[in-house]
Amino acid sequence: MKTRYFVAAVAGALLTLSSCVKDLDTTPLNPWDVTSESAYGADEIGYIQGLAKIYNTMSTHELTDISGVDGGATSITRAFWACQEITTDACLCAWGNDGWVRAMNYNTWTDAENEAVFGVFFRSLQAIAYVNEYIRQTEDDKLSSRGVSDEVKANIQAYRAEARLIRAWYYWMAMDVFGAVPFATENTAFGAEAPAQQPREYIYNYVVNELEELVTDASALPAARANYPRVDKGSALGLLARIYLNAEVYAGEAKWKEAKQTCEKIFNLGYSLAPTYAELFRGDNGENPDALNEMLMVVPFDSHQQESYGGTSFLVHASQNQDVDHAETFTDANGNEAKIFPLGANGAWGGIRTTVEFAQKFFNVSNPNYETGEYTCADKRGIFHIKGRYEKITCHDEVINFLYGWSCWKYSNVPHDQTAEEFSASAANESFVDIDYPVVRLGEIYLIYAEACVRLNEGSVAQSKMDELAVRTGVPAIQLPASWNNAARDLFVAERARELMWEAHRRTDLIRYGLFSSAEYLWPFKGGESPVGQAFPEYKELFAIPASQIAANPDLKNPLGY
Repeated sequence: MKTRYFVAAVAGALLTLSSCVKDLDTTPLNPWDVTSESAYGADEIGYIQGLAKIYNTMSTHELTDISGVDGGATSITRAFWACQEITTDACLCAWGNDGWVRAMNYNTWTDAENEAVFGVFFRSLQAIAYVNEYIRQTEDDKLSSRGVSDEVKANIQAYRAEARLIRAWYYWMAMDVFGAVPFATENTAFGAEAPAQQPREYIYNYVVNELEELVTDASALPAARANYPRVDKGSALGLLARIYLNAEVYAGEAKWKEAKQTCEKIFNLGYSLAPTYAELFRGDNGENPDALNEMLMVVPFDSHQQESYGGTSFLVHASQNQDVDHAETFTDANGNEAKIFPLGANGAWGGIRTTVEFAQKFFNVSNPNYETGEYTCADKRGIFHIKGRYEKITCHDEVINFLYGWSCWKYSNVPHDQTAEEFSASAANESFVDIDYPVVRLGEIYLIYAEACVRLNEGSVAQSKMDELAVRTGVPAIQLPASWNNAARDLFVAERARELMWEAHRRTDLIRYGLFSSAEYLWPFKGGESPVGQAFPEYKELFAIPASQIAANPDLKNPLGY
């Protein structure tokens, strides 16, 4: 559907490129041919191809240079999402007899290999390696030696800025999940030895400095809202605001003022909230102007050009179950039989859902009827499916039975202006989806702004943003307190649960509020297989570096506690 997509435009060319990496298992920072000197010349196409490869890392489920793992489960968006959501009150996964899923459901992971955690570690460092080599190969002296024209050089400078922003995004994820990680840039000596591990604060300062430089340099990134679905200055500012919000966790020093000021810069860039919340997560969110105006940064997906068993395909397929969410059979425009499940794809994996406790606590859901699927919820963000489900989850056997709990049907491949039946009649069997994954959107920025203002004892300054958010929810706006206290914290715990449900924020949020591992806030199956929930060790606010990577590089050290 998104034929204008940058990655799709060069997909054919990329198919001719092959990997020359043979030792990523022992040195996880080597490049592909696409970022080697032989790939580039005087023409711009080679540099576009190199950048396309970097963008492709954000969505791919390919297993290039990886073996023994599931490609979809280790794709970066899906792997990071699992770390952020399955470990919290927002999600339980029915694949809990898989060792890594069971450990995530119950917060019982160790330093043993974990597929989702491996995906974040390996794919982030692999992508960073591609960026580093791309930056090396696009230095001005190399471009001049190849006879690159001044016009093409100018374009390449923008490509370099995009690559640097993506690298910052990967370093942020690695820092958030592991704390201290191997660190390398284009200035690191290539191939001599494995990259040195740097502390979390070091990575934080590097990422902040990179993003600040990118948004300050007028000639670097494309203007905000001018480069979709690729990154631009709005993307950089959005990511920077999020990192400043968590600065006290990452680097030990609060940056509420910087978070507030960064949000205010975003407010001047022309973004606007989508009038209808659900349209932000539909299959045409990259074409629908209302949804598009809220997006600062996305990972693009296309059912034909940017296929992946991670990302939004995972969020759609795994939210349905073939036993109760029956596929409808239609005849498409060409007379072929098409089977589409209610969320607009042809698969139902029966994996991820939330608990009735979460739905009731944060969305005030009531009067559930499991025969008709009806329930009462004034908040339009409460998009659940309960028909054929059971309510309470009381034991492990029910955790691994998808029919226990409530399905979150927030992500739907059906375009905003079509029904599932209309979409099915015109679409062949859809194995993948067209929903662009929202990395940063304006709704999040409003909440960052509100929290930063309250932390600065300026709650009233941000009230208009909360009022604006409430217009599309169907419920009254939350009233911001003048200053920060436990009641203010609880207010944001709840509002971020509603506005940002299943957008890969929850673990980071609960850590920032001091509630992720502690006994102060419990949810079903927190810390073990008891439906009551219990505290778990604080060191698990970081994950262990995959054992295979430590075996390959003994200089790597796990967070204290592992």
